[in-house]
Amino acid sequence: MTESNIKPLSSSLLETLKKIPSKSGVYHYFDAQGRLLYVGKAKNLKNRIKSYFRFTPSLSPAPNLSPRIMQMVSQIAQLRYIVVQNENDALILENSLIKQLKPKYNILLRDDKTYPYLCVDLQEDFPRILLTRKVLKKQGLRYFGPFSSGARDFLDSIYEIFPLVQKEVCKKGKKACLFYQINRCLAPCEGRISTKEYAKILQNALECLENPKKILAPLEKKMLQLSQNLRFEEAKILRDKIIKIKNLSPLSSTDFANLVDLDVFAFVHEEKRAVLVKFFIRNGKIISSATQNLKSELGFDIPSIYKQALINYYSNSLPLVPKQILLPFDLGENTQELESFLRKKIGKKIAIHFPKSGDKKRLCDLAIQNGKELLRLEHNDEEEIFSALRVLFDLQNIPHRFEVFDTSHHKGTQCVGAMVVYDSKEFIKESYRHYLLEGRDEYSQMREMLKRRIEDFKMESPPDLWVLDGGAGQINLAKELLDSAGVNLEVIGISKEKVDNKAYRAKGGAKDILRDENLEEYHLGASDKRLQFVQKLRDEAHRFAITFHQKQKQKTMQRSKILEIKGVGKAAQNKLLAYFGSFEAIENASLQELEKVLSKNLALSVFKALN
Repeated sequence: MTESNIKPLSSSLLETLKKIPSKSGVYHYFDAQGRLLYVGKAKNLKNRIKSYFRFTPSLSPAPNLSPRIMQMVSQIAQLRYIVVQNENDALILENSLIKQLKPKYNILLRDDKTYPYLCVDLQEDFPRILLTRKVLKKQGLRYFGPFSSGARDFLDSIYEIFPLVQKEVCKKGKKACLFYQINRCLAPCEGRISTKEYAKILQNALECLENPKKILAPLEKKMLQLSQNLRFEEAKILRDKIIKIKNLSPLSSTDFANLVDLDVFAFVHEEKRAVLVKFFIRNGKIISSATQNLKSELGFDIPSIYKQALINYYSNSLPLVPKQILLPFDLGENTQELESFLRKKIGKKIAIHFPKSGDKKRLCDLAIQNGKELLRLEHNDEEEIFSALRVLFDLQNIPHRFEVFDTSHHKGTQCVGAMVVYDSKEFIKESYRHYLLEGRDEYSQMREMLKRRIEDFKMESPPDLWVLDGGAGQINLAKELLDSAGVNLEVIGISKEKVDNKAYRAKGGAKDILRDENLEEYHLGASDKRLQFVQKLRDEAHRFAITFHQKQKQKTMQRSKILEIKGVGKAAQNKLLAYFGSFEAIENASLQELEKVLSKNLALSVFKALN
């Protein structure tokens, strides 16, 4: 039976169900078009998978399923599974596959970034305060955090007020530097301050790290002095830092004296919108909080979201781990499974607790209250456009996170690619990516770029929609690559209308054509907000690609001038570029490789010039 005529809940699926082993593993459900519907894990594959179905009088969804899962089961045409050694391996594999493949009925919690910490080595004579996102391989470090935002500004403010050693290189110096002259350091390198006096200053700084509000008064005093001295730019910088420190945690004054080190995760949802709230409590105070917005057309599987959130966050290497994790939801049998995962990952027991009374319950209630307030305040003017895009292109879900791709080159040289990311309300510039490409035409360049992005899905999950600057060829290419990788991700394209094989731009604006993944064309009016939004995405990708291309071109020109100064003319350079493809490859070439292109004397000149 070919994939094209496989029917949901058919005899073919029934035959597969009869052969499922009673082992731990991960299962995949597919629809009749071969699109991935769902990834799940099971301690016993046979028992878990069969619980989705009723077998008599014919194969159908089990009657006790939720409406969301019943809808999914009614679409299942194929089933595949992977057997693993134990339940813990199944848990990790399930989470990894959800992140990489983005199944339709799994809620995708995009990977948490590792939040930064501030740390200090108290064993040193003149310690510095450092910012880190990982466990440093050094004994005796004291950590503060995590800080979900503003950590860099907080650290800069500490150095603004306290004359600590400013740079790592200062420790190796033997003479006072500029920081001493501007009263930002007391020159321990010249012995101008004792370790005992330095320790007192450091202790005051550490008290501010424990309670960020303590640094606000000296910062505001310094800001006022700068303003009175007409140094307005510097005063403005301090003002911005003060605002960020105040926002480190609006709940930092909340004191739970009986609690020590806890992490709180609370999931709050209404209809198609949801938010995940995280509180980090250290020494009885909420030192920082973080939130993550979620949207789903198909409802929310609450246990799966909590499970994914904990696995994503605690899979990172964390300098400080809590003694207990609080959830305002009873995970039931999943609790023991997750505690086992944490024990193996972190190396010590961390209890997952569902409090029903007392201060811990108050903390969970506070997290839920903040989540509800965030949902109340959330308003996105572009939501109507996103919904309209879904209807226009017949997408599975309303897209909120977009990845947009463009390439740039000059006559087949300095070939680069660019990816920009837009999420709900703004461009996410920290997620932008540049690509140096080897392909010499737009089609091969796009293939190379998209293939590399798919390979990175295990580190940064797929978006809701890909937008390509290109036509039918690029869309078909993207679908081929995604289908080959098994990723459930939809694609659209935007290209300029062509007249006599040339891109046509009307006087009032571009005549752009939108295409869906079935290659149906949409000629929207210039004032159509759907077209304008996609054009905005494409233009940002184009800008980002062109900027990177210009930088690469400038580097090439600089390298060319250096070679010309060394006596290597344009003709020789062109020979080398034709053979090696780029200046980077020429720079990495051995003398023997250069001699394959140039005479021995000229090859030696080039080798000496480059090395």
